[in-house]
Amino acid sequence: MQAYYGGSCPPQGEVGAALAGRPAGTEILVAEDGADLAGFATFSAVYPGPGLTGGLFLKELFVGAAHRGAGHGRALMRAVAAEALARGLGRVDWTADAGQPRLLAFYQGLGAAPKPDKVFFRLDGEALAALGGPERR
Repeated sequence: MQAYYGGSCPPQGEVGAALAGRPAGTEILVAEDGADLAGFATFSAVYPGPGLTGGLFLKELFVGAAHRGAGHGRALMRAVAAEALARGLGRVDWTADAGQPRLLAFYQGLGAAPKPDKVFFRLDGEALAALGGPERR
């Protein structure tokens, strides 16, 4: 995934440490193809939603290039949806890259509907520090 998004892949030990230290409530599902890691999904519970219902927020769905088209992404999404239902949650939300028509078609093929009335925001870097830094508390 790091290479796909143009980042460098840290050594395996750092990956393991990052996974062990991930934020509380972050869950990971994996898809395997034999001995290979084919893909994964990460998600967290969110609350509240419409009617004070909870949901899951899918942070990442990733399937490696060699494993795309084999049903792993659909299986991961099915598992995330099943997890939401098992918890009595009413929705699964996520963002998608608007410049990836195949990805958008994949999500719509699952029955998901884009929400053009929503705008994705991010607070990071200097803006995050300026708003939430210690001098602001």
